[in-house]
Amino acid sequence: MDPDYLPFHADPRKPAFQPPAGAVDAHCHVFGPGDVFPYAPERKYTPCDAPKEKLFELRDHLGFSRNVIVQATCHGKDNAALVDALRDAGEKARGVASIALDISDSELQEMDAAGVRGVRFNFVKRLVDATPKEEFLRAAERIAELGWHVVVYFEAPDLEELIPFLNSLPTVIVVDHMGRPDVSKGIDHPDFQRFVKLLDTNENVWTKVSCPERLTIAGPPYADVTPFSRFLVEKFPDRTLWGTDWPHPNMKSHMPDDGLLADLIPEIAPTAQSQLALLVDNPVRLYWS
Repeated sequence: MDPDYLPFHADPRKPAFQPPAGAVDAHCHVFGPGDVFPYAPERKYTPCDAPKEKLFELRDHLGFSRNVIVQATCHGKDNAALVDALRDAGEKARGVASIALDISDSELQEMDAAGVRGVRFNFVKRLVDATPKEEFLRAAERIAELGWHVVVYFEAPDLEELIPFLNSLPTVIVVDHMGRPDVSKGIDHPDFQRFVKLLDTNENVWTKVSCPERLTIAGPPYADVTPFSRFLVEKFPDRTLWGTDWPHPNMKSHMPDDGLLADLIPEIAPTAQSQLALLVDNPVRLYWS
């Protein structure tokens, strides 16, 4: 583990919020353990181990039923830890992989059988080396044949340049963490409204209203981020997802309490109907249908 890496919260509180039956944590990770599933040589960071057992323990502690496990950059294109967790969880988990362009059809089919339903394209420069967009597009064309979708991770200043590429993708697109808006600028700022317009004009684009701990300037309980999440849940009720982002890789300011994160759900989805859509109906339609 890197000397400045913050381990996940050892004792998250039991949330007061009770998720509806079948609720999905639609963005989380597994790391290692490193002696079983080594971290990628090209990684930009070395995390603490966060194995599947700890993730499933948190799922039950928070009152959730299922997980969508997303391949993290510290494991590169080796999805072994992800696939192992999916096989162990069975119908309680689905996955989002990171793939090499030369991956074989048999490997894709093996991951599909394990529960992978998407691939992640990471455009955050501090986390990954640049990949030509043509390679991403060819990968998207291959996974479209399996009925998978694309998850994209970028930061708000990069969206304008990415829009033509996003419009060219042949699949559903899920944007991580609301496109990482600068919350100090407010909802009405052109940067965030550019993201809203992307969703408004492309019915195949979804987003995760996740990671207030990454976006906040004020700190817990993240009141400066809540208006952004609530706005998207209200405007796009059938295309929003929620996730913990456990074990919160590369957090520098603090390590969030996952119980607190769960207790914020009623603030961004205030009605039983909106909570059911956000936590059950939407992720089930995308990952279990």
